[in-house]
Amino acid sequence: MASVRPIEGRAPPAAVAAPATQRAHAVTLSAVPQPAPPRPHRPVAPGVTLDGGWDRRLSRGMVAPDRTIDLHGHTLQSAYSLLDHALDRAIRDGSRVILLVTGKPPRKESERPHARGAIRAAVGDWLAASRHADRIAAVRGAHPRHGGTGALYIVLRRDRQAP
Repeated sequence: MASVRPIEGRAPPAAVAAPATQRAHAVTLSAVPQPAPPRPHRPVAPGVTLDGGWDRRLSRGMVAPDRTIDLHGHTLQSAYSLLDHALDRAIRDGSRVILLVTGKPPRKESERPHARGAIRAAVGDWLAASRHADRIAAVRGAHPRHGGTGALYIVLRRDRQAP
């Protein structure tokens, strides 16, 4: 470095590099593997269990539902009961995709308080707390051909014990 001349018109660098012996020592210390800090356990977020192929087919409406559950005209209690029994039957029958018709959510400009959209608002909690929650792989919004914002796809996990 002592024999190097700066380019004309430019100021020399302010700091001078450390001698080669000090640099080599610093490299050997940093090359010692350090244990990785433990990562906190985070549960998988709902709806993140499908691969890209499933998500692509669902978003394009290319999946035909095996079963449809329509909750129109039900009270909260009867809708919950119907959903629970229908999920039970779908799991027993080996269905993979269920179309859950809940009705469209209320518009943002509608007057509050209103009774519209009560079932739609409760479905997420119902599915998360359901006795069948471990069998549900994902819940996605339906394609417009299957009801759009008024319906949901429930994708069930495949039964690994079945042939």
